[in-house]
Amino acid sequence: MAGIQIPLVELGTQGFQVSKLGFGCMGLSGGYGDQVPEEDGIAVIRYAFSKGITFFDTADVYGIGANEVLVGKALKQLPREKVQLATKFGVSRRDFSNISVHGSPDYVRSCCEASLKRLQVDYIDLYYQHRVDTTVPIEETVGELKKLVEEGKVRYIGLSEASPDTIRRAHAVHPITAVQIEWSLWTRDIEEEIIPLCRELGIGIVPYSPLGRGFFGGKGVVENVPANSSLTVHPRFKAENLDKNKNIYDRIESLAKKHQATPPQLALAWVLLQGDDVVPIPGTTKIKNLDQNIGALEVKLSEQDLVEISEAVPIDEVAGDRHYYRTEHLTWKLADTPPKDSRVST
Repeated sequence: MAGIQIPLVELGTQGFQVSKLGFGCMGLSGGYGDQVPEEDGIAVIRYAFSKGITFFDTADVYGIGANEVLVGKALKQLPREKVQLATKFGVSRRDFSNISVHGSPDYVRSCCEASLKRLQVDYIDLYYQHRVDTTVPIEETVGELKKLVEEGKVRYIGLSEASPDTIRRAHAVHPITAVQIEWSLWTRDIEEEIIPLCRELGIGIVPYSPLGRGFFGGKGVVENVPANSSLTVHPRFKAENLDKNKNIYDRIESLAKKHQATPPQLALAWVLLQGDDVVPIPGTTKIKNLDQNIGALEVKLSEQDLVEISEAVPIDEVAGDRHYYRTEHLTWKLADTPPKDSRVST
């Protein structure tokens, strides 16, 4: 572990450099189980930084602001100029059955100001629209983000779960540096449209849930899903689907042994090796899992190996949708916005 060097790569074409492996901070404030004590969460972030991870991802909705507060406290103990901080706005409630999304200019600005305060920073390196407000022309949302860049409060702009049309229109207003979207061995629906578009426009790709929300780390297979975890309502982790999906885990476990890796290392290495413009952000609350994730950078796979691993997880065999209950409208396929001239700007 001591010898692993995490390289810096460029997200987008505006000069934004981040560590090739990022860290998703959401789980430190619950969501997939118990919220860890604040001092433990800070310790995990500090440890990640000490190992070469400099790209940290949070959002105003995680822990209803508590996650940003935690990340902000951790950043106070790190050299700010060496950290790339990403946060998000747009989801106003953390309720999987009734999520509210907003993207009006006033909302964008108020969220940014609130995040800066919680994070205790003067600027946000990468500010994402967490989910697309399909009632507001994307030009209005990004127009306000552009103003925040001009004011120095935000350095780079990102989108999450945005449709091809939304990405293209947003990029025409101000360069989009990164698109954050779900991508893993068992979620690959972005490969035909989103990935080629991002590469055409020079936009970096930040896969969230690169380990299938912990599935490829053994969640639900070699360890139980906590009773207070949001995964208890996730279609792929429900009993009848999980039983079928265990076969997928078994295949990856077998391939991992072949490559002298663990299942999560193989699954994460597969994502890491999709391109230099791909920066996954797995999260964990445990140091041993963090070390294991970093070890994925040492897994060597040929093009043939990548194909073999892909074929071990036939998408039509994955049981259950990737979305939580009633959140289908929050995915990239249904994330178009009205034309700019379809309503009066506010």
